Amino acid sequence: MIDVLIVGAGPNGLMLACELALAGVHPVVLERHPTPGGEPRANGLVGQVVRLLDRRGLYARLSGDSNPPSPQPAFTFGAFPLDLTVLTDNPHYVLGVPQAQLEAALAARAAELGVDLRRGHEVVDLRQRPDAVEVDLADGTRLTARFVVGADGGRSRVRRTAGIDFPGVTNDRSVSRTATVTVPASFLDPETGGLLAPGYGVVPPFLHTRTPRGLIAWAPFPGRPALVSTTEWPDAPTSDETPMSLAELRASVTRVLGVDVPLGPPDGPGLLRRLTGRNTRIAARYRAGRVLLVGDAAHVHPAIGGPGLNLGLQDAVNLGWKLAATVRGWAPEGLLDTYETERRPVAERVVMSTEAQSALIGPGEEITGLRELFGELLRIPEVTGHIAALMSGADIRYPADPADPMAGRSAPDVVVHGDRGVVRLAELTRGARPLLLDSTGAWAEVAAPWRDRVDVVTGHLEGTTATGLLVRPDCFVAWSAGDAGTLRAALTRHFGRPL
Repeated sequence: MIDVLIVGAGPNGLMLACELALAGVHPVVLERHPTPGGEPRANGLVGQVVRLLDRRGLYARLSGDSNPPSPQPAFTFGAFPLDLTVLTDNPHYVLGVPQAQLEAALAARAAELGVDLRRGHEVVDLRQRPDAVEVDLADGTRLTARFVVGADGGRSRVRRTAGIDFPGVTNDRSVSRTATVTVPASFLDPETGGLLAPGYGVVPPFLHTRTPRGLIAWAPFPGRPALVSTTEWPDAPTSDETPMSLAELRASVTRVLGVDVPLGPPDGPGLLRRLTGRNTRIAARYRAGRVLLVGDAAHVHPAIGGPGLNLGLQDAVNLGWKLAATVRGWAPEGLLDTYETERRPVAERVVMSTEAQSALIGPGEEITGLRELFGELLRIPEVTGHIAALMSGADIRYPADPADPMAGRSAPDVVVHGDRGVVRLAELTRGARPLLLDSTGAWAEVAAPWRDRVDVVTGHLEGTTATGLLVRPDCFVAWSAGDAGTLRAALTRHFGRPL
């Protein structure tokens, strides 16, 4: 019997597979497509997930940079520029890699860890038994697994066959168009890299620009074709049956900016995509018996602000250690259910953020008035900090002891000075094991009965005032203050009974 069957080999499914393998559970991953998809999708990672990838040793692979990630000095919210240099503690990170590159890196890592990835296998049905799940494939094969995880996107067949509702709202008012393009050199601003539109001005790079008629984004990615995207709210519905064309996008740019920009085709194959409407939905349950959902199978929302991979990959890392503990038999009662109680509120905040941004970019003079007021608010550094924490996911606090100021929050970037030399937390968490950092030598003795599943590192802790930190495999703090009794309680609550 398979311990864990993951349906879907996108970033979220592959990340979950890696987490399970690191925890000693070797899953099977099924992907219905025979080869990795080549269609451009997400263009990068935004938020605290960049730090998370560093803590799994994947940031250097993706960025080609051996240094730790640095916060982004600027970003955008609802087509407003955000100056993040005004923040003393900037939580916003960006890693500009296309989704195809991310999937390739995760697939390579999964192969290194011995994950069984089977492409060209489509799930058509499943049935739950008290002790397992039976999964039927399109070729007539039947597999049996202790747990099944749907990582198969917004139209998840796993979710549907498990009988999990997907309530929410579909709005068909907006039309978004995206294409890879070339433009004459005279239409490029040499100082900013923006798109120079005579009669309008400069459309800045990698930001959303809103006019009363629509939204435009210009993304001149280094080493690959530039992208132009527009969003409009037409009076009449638009059909997706007619193929998108470059002329259609050019006409849309003209309507949004009020001037024509000569857009040409890219050198080689390119992207032409039209999306009508948007979906905002969250699964009624993240778990139904032995079936769980992760990523877009559990939630869909507008893409504005790029929160999708930040949300989905952290779903996978939250679920991974809890599911592995359940399979291996040491999970405390109810641990697996905390996947939903911790991650669902995060999805709800992402939906709130994307819905608010969608309202702020809408057409009409009344929205223009709202934007003037919101622009004033964003000149207050505290407001900018609040927005940056919301967009990056740095404001997450899972349910925890209210007397412990750090519990439930993402672990700080601590540096340990000890027997191993000077070591960053990111270097200590690559094995995805629970970790106790001890600056006194006393906490290690308390944790000794959990030595089979909790690593202990002793040394001076730089970057925190706490004398000890108990860090979960997903790099959130389980304990940071108190005495031996509170440490034992945290160890038991998160990592089960001692030896």
